Amino acid sequence: MRGVLFAGVCAGVVAGIGVLAERASRGRPLVSAAVTAAATWAVLGGTTLAREGTHMANALERDDITAARRRLPHLCGRDPSELQSPELARATVESIAENTSDAVVAPLFWGAVAGVPGLLAYRAVNTLDAMVGHRSPRYARFGWASARLDDLANYLPARVTALLTAALAPVVGGSPYTTITVLARYGDRHPSPNSGQCEAAFAGALGVRLGGVNNYAGRVERRPELGDGPPPALPDIRRSVRLARAVSWTAAGLAILVRHFRAGR
Repeated sequence: MRGVLFAGVCAGVVAGIGVLAERASRGRPLVSAAVTAAATWAVLGGTTLAREGTHMANALERDDITAARRRLPHLCGRDPSELQSPELARATVESIAENTSDAVVAPLFWGAVAGVPGLLAYRAVNTLDAMVGHRSPRYARFGWASARLDDLANYLPARVTALLTAALAPVVGGSPYTTITVLARYGDRHPSPNSGQCEAAFAGALGVRLGGVNNYAGRVERRPELGDGPPPALPDIRRSVRLARAVSWTAAGLAILVRHFRAGR
């Protein structure tokens, strides 16, 4: 119950701040635009995601495993100390796939649906999940509500991300049909109801196979394999960054169109 109250109060307060900000700027187009721009800039992580993926590609291409291991925690929570180049490449591609939804499409989705309050509330929910939602003895009960709330908030955006990934697969030489096929076959095999959709779609578009054994600070998880191709190679990191950027810009354009038509109506 404490975890439920914690998640509800934190997300509710942040959403309330968004409501107040929107109301204060109502009737003043320039102020409203500035508030929306500031909120969007604060919650989106697409530029950082692409930059971190590029840093990983640069380090691995020059065979600097030490630098790549130091960089991996910027993308995910896996223990990088024993990972070699193939595992680092897989971790990077999987993180880019998952975070294209979490850091870009999902906040844009909720911004399109609910404006500034939607942008801020989603980021609060996603941050709560990162803080206390992980499965661990300390947060197994307290973080349950935050984790489930994040699952709910990402359910539709993850599927939008997967469909956009399929549509944009030709950007990286992939096939929309193959991507949809891989998504339908593997999307529900992941333990997360949302991450599997994004990772399976990226696997299909890139023609690779994701999944395997992951070590999270001593907690080892064996994730199901997603996709029919080989494991990701170094060039696939840059391809995944290119695909993530295409999905992100398309999602931004769609969000603008939705808000435009809703405002007109």
